[in-house]
Amino acid sequence: MSNWTDVGERSQVDADSPLGVVVGETKIGVYEVNGALHAIEDVCPHAYALLTQGFADGCEIECPLHNAVFDVTTGKHLRGEPCRDIKTFPIRITAGRIEVQT
Repeated sequence: MSNWTDVGERSQVDADSPLGVVVGETKIGVYEVNGALHAIEDVCPHAYALLTQGFADGCEIECPLHNAVFDVTTGKHLRGEPCRDIKTFPIRITAGRIEVQT
């Protein structure tokens, strides 16, 4: 069974400021969309770039190196450079702390 890992305080994430974290060897981006948190792979599958350094707009994140755009709520590749969908991770808040399941 997968473990829940504490990755930071809830107050560290808002709609304009995602949080990039590392759990084990996995880079994860935590985003807020309409008050809810979502966790996705933080590395673009097209070319190595941290998505948390890209342009966030609502539920979309655009890779900072090219125009691949992903939905942070589903991990789906929406448009831009052809590439695979990205992995999503279960996320929860416990006593004001963000926990991600890997």
